[in-house]
Amino acid sequence: MYNWPYPISLTLIHMTFCSSIAVLLVRIFHVVDLPSAMTPRLYLSSVVPIGALYSLSLWLSNSAYIYLSVSFIQMLKALMPVAVYSMGVLFRRDSFKSSTMANMLSISAGVAVAAYGEAKFNSWGVLLQLGAVAFEATRLVLIQILLTSKGINLNPITTLYYVAPCCFAFLLVPWVAVELPWLMENSSFQFAYLVFGTNSFCAFALNLAVFLLVGKTSALTMNVAGVVKDWLLIAFSWSVIKDTVTPINLFGYGIAFLGVAYYNHCKLRGLREVEAQRRAAEEADKDEESGKLLDQEQGEIMTTRRNES
Repeated sequence: MYNWPYPISLTLIHMTFCSSIAVLLVRIFHVVDLPSAMTPRLYLSSVVPIGALYSLSLWLSNSAYIYLSVSFIQMLKALMPVAVYSMGVLFRRDSFKSSTMANMLSISAGVAVAAYGEAKFNSWGVLLQLGAVAFEATRLVLIQILLTSKGINLNPITTLYYVAPCCFAFLLVPWVAVELPWLMENSSFQFAYLVFGTNSFCAFALNLAVFLLVGKTSALTMNVAGVVKDWLLIAFSWSVIKDTVTPINLFGYGIAFLGVAYYNHCKLRGLREVEAQRRAAEEADKDEESGKLLDQEQGEIMTTRRNES
């Protein structure tokens, strides 16, 4: 509609808005407290890589929309669980299982079929979106490590408070080198405050939701749940935007969806088994503690009787 092919500029606007709101909530209104465990060394080792990956993911993902349809991009995003699982194994957050890898290969095969049936296939756009998936998967796993394994407790607002300015700084360099000269030449450009304002607010809400879900569950859970969103976006792009969706597209994406659904089922079953084992261990500890207290009481009774006799 606006024919505004400046993905870095759009992402910078989002990060400026998110950073400003996060600073207001933390520094001015004191809605949340900053963790005392966040040190400069921890920030450099954990937050800075996340910000760099986030900036690359947003840049490439927004750029892909210039070359690919909305529906096809959502189909390519079905590869996210594959990427997250692979990164989880690489970072030792998940254990490698041949059955799980076979499931990941079935998802990949489904996406390949969907790509084969794409009516407006663009190789450069596909490479951009695949790069965005890889960077996003790595970022999500690192967020999980930051939230659970570094001895700090970040809520969604403080996570955005730390990550958004870092992402803005990384995007500023390519923006000055690539898009700023184009914008300066385009003297007819007018900033639509309503459009970019509402768009930035949606980006802020999305970031909060992502950080909250990843912190409460896992990066993989977020991406599995995102498949439902992808189906809705495919239906929306076909019915409203009038994107071309071929039967081969839907068939391939259907295969990928079934693979993701099966993996989600296996993951949920494994979590339930772990929870059951944890509860059984707690019950065993309680029984053992009760037995020790009972033995202690019986010993005290015997001692009292001996003293009375």
